Amino acid sequence: MTMSSDHPPPPPTTTTVRKLIVEVIEARELLPKDGQGSSSPYVVADFDGQKRRTSTVVKNLNPVWNEGLEFVVTDPKTMEFEELNVEVFNDKKLSNGNARKNHFLGRVKLYGSQFVRRGEEGLVYFTLEKKSVFSWIKGDLGLKIYYYDEIAEEPPLEEAAPPPPQEGEQAPEEVMKKPVLVVLEEPPPPPSMQFPTTHHVAMDPRQHSPPMVVRFHEAPPQENGHGHGPPPENGPPPPPPGFSPDLRKMQMGSNGVPVPPPTMDGERVKVMRRPSNGDYSPRIIAGKSAGDTSEKFQAFDLVEPMQYLFVRIVKARGLSQNENPHVKIRTSGHFLRSKTAVIPPGTDSPANPEWQQVFALGYNKETAANSTLEISVWDGGTSEKFLGGVCFDLSDVPVRDPPDSPLAPQWYHLEGGAAAEDQNRISGDLQLSVWIGTQADDAFPESSSADAPQPYVSYTRPKVYQAPKLWYLRVTILEAQDLHIIPNLPPLTAPEIRVKGQLGFQSARTRRGSMTHHTSAFHWNEDLFFVAGEPLEDSLILLVEDRTGKDPVLLGHILIPVGSIEQRIDDRHVAPKWHGLEGGPGGGGGSYCGRVHLRMCLEGGYHVLDEAAHLCSDFRPTAKQLWKPAVGVLELGILGCRGLLPMKSKGNGKGSTDSYCVAKYGKKWVRTRTVTDTFDPRWNEQYTWQVYDPCTVLTIGVFDNWRMFAEPGGGGGEEKPDCRVGKVRIRVSTLESNKVYMNSYPLMVLSRSGLKKMGEVELAVRFACPSMLPDTCGVYGQPLLPRMHHLRPLGVAHQEALRGAAARIVAAWLARSEPPLGPEVVRYMLDSDSQSWSMRKSKANWFRIVAVLAWAVGLAKWLDHIRRWKNPVTTVLVHVLYLVLVWYPDLIVPTGFLYVFLIGVWYYRFKPKIPAGMDVKLSQVDRIDPDELDEEFDTFPSSRPPEIVRVRYDRLRVLAARVQMVLGDIATQGERIQALVSWRDPRATKLFIGVCLAITIIMYIVPAKMVAVALGFYFLRHPMFRDPMPPASLSFFRRLPGLADRLL
Repeated sequence: MTMSSDHPPPPPTTTTVRKLIVEVIEARELLPKDGQGSSSPYVVADFDGQKRRTSTVVKNLNPVWNEGLEFVVTDPKTMEFEELNVEVFNDKKLSNGNARKNHFLGRVKLYGSQFVRRGEEGLVYFTLEKKSVFSWIKGDLGLKIYYYDEIAEEPPLEEAAPPPPQEGEQAPEEVMKKPVLVVLEEPPPPPSMQFPTTHHVAMDPRQHSPPMVVRFHEAPPQENGHGHGPPPENGPPPPPPGFSPDLRKMQMGSNGVPVPPPTMDGERVKVMRRPSNGDYSPRIIAGKSAGDTSEKFQAFDLVEPMQYLFVRIVKARGLSQNENPHVKIRTSGHFLRSKTAVIPPGTDSPANPEWQQVFALGYNKETAANSTLEISVWDGGTSEKFLGGVCFDLSDVPVRDPPDSPLAPQWYHLEGGAAAEDQNRISGDLQLSVWIGTQADDAFPESSSADAPQPYVSYTRPKVYQAPKLWYLRVTILEAQDLHIIPNLPPLTAPEIRVKGQLGFQSARTRRGSMTHHTSAFHWNEDLFFVAGEPLEDSLILLVEDRTGKDPVLLGHILIPVGSIEQRIDDRHVAPKWHGLEGGPGGGGGSYCGRVHLRMCLEGGYHVLDEAAHLCSDFRPTAKQLWKPAVGVLELGILGCRGLLPMKSKGNGKGSTDSYCVAKYGKKWVRTRTVTDTFDPRWNEQYTWQVYDPCTVLTIGVFDNWRMFAEPGGGGGEEKPDCRVGKVRIRVSTLESNKVYMNSYPLMVLSRSGLKKMGEVELAVRFACPSMLPDTCGVYGQPLLPRMHHLRPLGVAHQEALRGAAARIVAAWLARSEPPLGPEVVRYMLDSDSQSWSMRKSKANWFRIVAVLAWAVGLAKWLDHIRRWKNPVTTVLVHVLYLVLVWYPDLIVPTGFLYVFLIGVWYYRFKPKIPAGMDVKLSQVDRIDPDELDEEFDTFPSSRPPEIVRVRYDRLRVLAARVQMVLGDIATQGERIQALVSWRDPRATKLFIGVCLAITIIMYIVPAKMVAVALGFYFLRHPMFRDPMPPASLSFFRRLPGLADRLL
């Protein structure tokens, strides 16, 4: 069929094309490789098979290009997986002699996850990397990389005949007179996509049909339309976000087909012996298999699927006269009520209300075989009136399994009961959909649970939170001029001028400004640091104060929006600016009050710490351009808890617990749904995080929900905070690659009354990472913190103060979410009070030091047994080994490393089988004194009576006296070493230098090997040749003078 000439041509279609721009700015300190002490460099960039080249800069080791290279992004959805390779070469045409090739000067490898949108780019200097181990590379390359989307027109295509309507297709507005549900079976997949026999299929988490378990991602969820397309039939699904290119093959078999999880039929479960901590140690969950360490595994297999009956109530039309309609849902074991209906804009009639609400009811196939689902519409006005209803047989409700698309809602005609009166005639239709699914359903996170109290459903839903992006704000106060100083100062009195900075709740003050004799300007050259969180809507306030008198006098202030401050991601110089002061002592708004010279910048090259450094879950800098590619994916399955203690009183002497779980890793926080009124909650929710550094810590905490009982709008008084039940930390580096750990960890809480076990939490953890990937192993050789922490380090005390400010900003941000994550939860997860004084922690740290030095003590005891001939055979063997090492000194170093290797192999037998949890013995809580525990939980300043504070102060003085004695002894030993040659004791110094001269003469005459053998055999001589008194050398050393006798 041809198109008629009478029809006008169709309009051109528009598509969005993404362009990637790589601006090559300059290079610094390149290596000379042209044979004449210089280089003629040019840059080649390769992205997605497209190559672009810059011009050649002739004979310059610090070339400047300022050229832009443009690339077309083929698929914007997979841009974050693509690599950008930028290489620098020396042009052989301009080299000395006939060079056969262009010499390699270095390269930079970047991933799409480091690209930013146009307007957010910045100049970044990347260190040039080697191509091989034997390459000699030096220098940096400055790049600006960004992308943007543009609209492109495509020529119109010929119109094709519309396809014939498929069988069984129905109109979207079709009204069903009776609630008859038809279960449709999906056709089998084509032969090219046949999967092994299993109920779970590894899928792309970005596909619209989710798998059998819950998996939340860092990216925001995609909004769905009326339906979703089927999964692609050609080729395997793309990998989940965050994998590097080498990681994409992990979940695929050799033919590209997802590999099902190994079956557990006939597997033998090895039960481990309980450690010495007994009931306070983690254990393997009985009946669970940890699986193998294969790199081929199926995603979403860490938790057990839980079936739910989903009911989506969309809207109604043509209802009879009513005032405030609502929907009631009833089954044999559940009863739910919808929220208040919303009247569509443009109409005032409640005949066509909308709800847009999803309900999730617990479903059991055995008990629901002969049950019915009743959905009725009621008028909630002055008198509740029945408006109609629909009934479903649960045995006919369809089951939605991945990769099924979401069930489209349909119109059902409302029917009335036999007792309906004529004046209340039933009319109208209700649009809804009913299906059976699991917690993996995309409707589950926003659904209303049957066991949650209806007015507070929003406080019980699962949620994924993203912490705000934090920046360090550096404000350098240089100088101030033309200040209006108060006259008539006393003679020889210099004014005390200080600058105070405020950003939100943060405050910092400079030291006293210095003056010169030639000018009246004040100089500081001092840095003030603040923590700023995005969106950068706050303003920085700088106050110039005169503190010469008793009361400070304001000389002027400056108000600077944080969003207008320049951002930098390296240590480049930022130009200072002059800012005029406002609001001086006279109070006039328009008068000139002076000016201040400032240098300000938002530091993107630092990592803003919001948790303790040894418990940090992320070390990435703030600037996205500096992020390295992910080395793996951390998967956490939160199964449930066992044996929780009651946290609330229900009356009649009964207790209840409404628990939920929170997990934190990096900037991503997750919260499970709240399971109400049970001591054994089952969540079975699974979450994933991208891992950029395996030497990080995952924190999981369990809490009891009290906010769900708060009055709406906060009218019921002060909210009661959620109670902590316990937490567990898991270090990612202790996990083997691709191995599933299913363990139960004890939940313990330390309070004023002592240690209490609150229950156990069951977790499944897997670190999905290819074994011994070069990028993963290379992380261990890189600095822990970003580059700026080493170029311009921050003080420890300063960094701790900024950490407290960052934790407060994160807590305030998460408290504004829905459901809110309370500040008490955030502080507990971040260990905000970890730096407070505690006698228990001091003892724990002391015993940790003793345990670290135990190997040295053990080695000393072993040597003492050898020299005392406790075991003659071993002593003889040590003599022989000593002779060999003395005669062949080249074997000393390799023999030492061989022993270390053998020790590591020996300890392999005792390696931990499961990730360790909280250690009661190491924490020194098993035998803690009640008064020390009360001191640990005391406020600052202390709230205890003066008598108790005096006793604790005296105890602290006793402890400090012991530390003082140890420090004095250490100083005395060092002073005795100095006294050997300082002639403080002339006779001792004469003896020492005389002995040194004699040893020198002997060593010149006697071979060194003979001296070594003589000294070794003298040290290992038999006890019958020993004198029980201390040797003369030790007695001589103890007689040397120290400086303790000069102390007052």
